[in-house]
Amino acid sequence: MNSQNGFLLSYIKYGENDAVLHCFTEEDGFQSYFLKGIYAKRNKKKALLLPLSKLSFSLNPLKGNGIQTISKFEMVKSNDIYSDIKCNSVVFFVSDFLNHNLRHENKNHNIFFCLEEFIDELENKNYQSHLIFLIKILIIQGVAPLLNDGKFLDPETGTFSNEILHQLFNEEISTIWKTILNTQNPYQTKINSAFRKDFLDSVLVYYHYHITDFKIPVSLEVLQQIFE
Repeated sequence: MNSQNGFLLSYIKYGENDAVLHCFTEEDGFQSYFLKGIYAKRNKKKALLLPLSKLSFSLNPLKGNGIQTISKFEMVKSNDIYSDIKCNSVVFFVSDFLNHNLRHENKNHNIFFCLEEFIDELENKNYQSHLIFLIKILIIQGVAPLLNDGKFLDPETGTFSNEILHQLFNEEISTIWKTILNTQNPYQTKINSAFRKDFLDSVLVYYHYHITDFKIPVSLEVLQQIFE
C-alpha cells in the first residue's frame, strides 16, 4: 500500500455508492482513482470532495490493468475559500480547466507547487489569482510568450509585434501580459477590473493556439457572471 498527495480536479459517481476521482498528484501527475462507498449514507467523507481540495490518500496495490483503488483518504488542510462565492467560482473554474487540460500531464512538481501557491493566494482573497495562475502554467509548460520591444502580443506566434495582429490583444491587454511575464512576483500584479474579462479571454485564445486539444471550461460562464 502506498500513499499519495493530490489536488482533486473532479469526480463522477459510479454505481450506487462509488466514485471515480480525477486528481493531479505530487508524484504521478494526472491520475484517476476508484473510491468505494463514498456515497453510502453513513459515509461523511463526501463533504471532503471539494474542487482543488488537497487530499492525502492511501492506495491499494494495483491489480491487472484497472485503476488504483483508494483505501482511505484525508484532507491535508482545510480552508474557507469555499464559503466565499467569488473564491468558490474561481476554484470551480480552475479545477474544471485543469481537469480538461492536464489529462496527459505526468509528474510535474512545478505545477503541483504552482497549485499550492494559487490556493494560498485565494485564501488571501486575491480574486484575480486565476489570471496569473494560468500564465504561470504556460511558463512551466514552456509555451509562454517571448518578451521583446513590441507593443502587441501575437497569440499565434507567442511574440510581441509593433502592429496589432489580433483584436483582443490591444496595447492595454498586451501590457498586462508583459507585466506578468516580466515580474518576479506576478501575483502582486494589479489588473484593473475593467480589463479582467478581456484579459481572461486573451489567455483562453492563447491557450487555444499553444495547448493541444485545449478545451474551454463550461464553468467560464458562471465565473463571468459572478465577476460582472
